[in-house]
Amino acid sequence: MKRYTEEQIIRLLKEAEATSISEASRKHGVSEWSLYRWRKMYGDMDISDAKRLKVLEKENVRLKRIVAQQAVDIDALKEVLSKKW
Repeated sequence: MKRYTEEQIIRLLKEAEATSISEASRKHGVSEWSLYRWRKMYGDMDISDAKRLKVLEKENVRLKRIVAQQAVDIDALKEVLSKKW
């Protein structure tokens, strides 16, 4: 389970921009490496961008599942049609 949500991470990064990475990492109990990694991932995002990203990721998973199911259906139909009656 994640310790911080995307929204919390973005707030923490905004705070780190105002102060320093080392000070923000000590204050919130995370490593400086985590802050650098988060900054690379969430860079210039706002909280609304993070929420939109989460929605898009869920939709992407749903669409991939649909495509996978269609591929299975197509393979099954091809197998049935290839048999001689």
